[in-house]
Formats: sequence, C-alpha cells, structure tokens
Amino acid sequence: MSASKISVKELNLYYKDFQALKNIDMEIEENRVTALIGPSGCGKSTFLRTLNRMNDLIEGVRVDGTILLDDKDIYRPDVDVVGLRKGVGMVFQRPNPFPMSVYDNVAYGPRIHGERSKRRLDEIVERSLRGAALWEEVKERLFKSAIGLSGGQQQRVCIARLLAVEPEVLLMDEPTSALDPLATMKIEELIRDLKKDYTIVIVTHNMQQAARVSDTTAFFLNGEMVECGGTEMIFTNPVDQRTEDYITGRFG
Repeated sequence: MSASKISVKELNLYYKDFQALKNIDMEIEENRVTALIGPSGCGKSTFLRTLNRMNDLIEGVRVDGTILLDDKDIYRPDVDVVGLRKGVGMVFQRPNPFPMSVYDNVAYGPRIHGERSKRRLDEIVERSLRGAALWEEVKERLFKSAIGLSGGQQQRVCIARLLAVEPEVLLMDEPTSALDPLATMKIEELIRDLKKDYTIVIVTHNMQQAARVSDTTAFFLNGEMVECGGTEMIFTNPVDQRTEDYITGRFG
C-alpha cells in the first residue's frame, strides 16, 4: 500500500442550505490513480474541487471537516491558496488552452511565478510537452496558436501547462468526455504514465475508463461516498449493494 498523499476526514460541504457532501472520509494514496464514479449530481466533481479549494470561488459555499495534504490542513486560514493550486493542478472537462501559442501556453505558469530566463523556459516547455506525450507532435509548431490543435492535443497542452509549474497532485474532471476514442486512448495512456511522478484523482462518468486507468475507485451517491477500495475489488466484488447496482447498470 502506498503512503497517503491526501487525507480527508469528516468532510461536509454546503451550498447555502443544501448539503452537497456528507461526512466524507477518504485516503488518497501517493503515485496512484484514484477514480471517482457515480451518477450525475452525486457530488464527485464537488469533492474533486475541495482538494484544491476551487469551491472557494462559488458564493455561499461552506466547508466543514479536514483535508490534509502531506499532513498539512489546506483549509487553515493562513494557507496560500494560489500556492495550493500550483501544487494541486486541475484539468477540466473541455480543453481550455489560452488563445496564444503552444509555447506561451506552457510557459505561462512559470512566467507568472517569476521565471524570466529564455533558456530555462525553453527547457520547461520541452520537458512539460514531453511529459504530456505531445512534444513530437508539436515541436515544429510551438509558436502557432494552441487553438489550432485537435481536441486531444489541446487537452494535452492543458496537461503540459499544469506540469510546467511542477505540481504534486493532478485533478482531472472528466478529461476525455469531449474527446473521440483515439484521443481518449492517448490521454488514458498518459494518465497511466504520469502516476510514476504524480498523484492523480480523476472524475469519470465512464466506468470502463475507471477500470482501465485507476488503482482505487470511490463510488459516490447523493453526496455520500458509499464505498472506496481497490478498483478490481469495487468492480468485481463490491461490499455495498448500491455499488453493485450502479456498476451493473441498474441505475445511473
């Protein structure tokens, strides 16, 4: 068993009077892929956004409980949220490259954090694009707009943009839902490769994808985490009847 990278204890989240997450306890292991599955509206994306405090941007949100990243509480008042989001990066459902060149997309974060050396930026851009399995495809068009790339390539630019600021955790919210099967396969291969260096949490509505890429799977329903365990166990021998009903297609 890997060491725990993120430890979630008695987590509750409210949108004003509505309770969206109910008493979540979970350990997210280092250098593993953890998949969050469950029907639409079950709380999995909301939970994902608690891990880098993206929910702070929504008016009326209240969070109770504890989330420890490397044993440090990320909800303490003195936490630098910008620094937290640098260390816990996020890839969204639809690719969202900036309307600028591939190079400038990837160099954006390091520049914001003060990197000015052209040589260093060149190194970071190449290393990050290689890390996102994209370098060979775009090295001849680094200074052309990232918007001109295919959807799958755009999503990998977004992943490279994250890698450029050297995060420790990658959060992925349905990263392939807008992509075709071939682009999806490339992203899945990339996820399996990236876990050597990063802790990855992925929300997916595609149970086959969860089975293919993750080591651990957590099933969410109505704001509760019903069950969490090794992916093979969850898919072949779940403890809770609701998990089995969802996985076998009886609802959801």
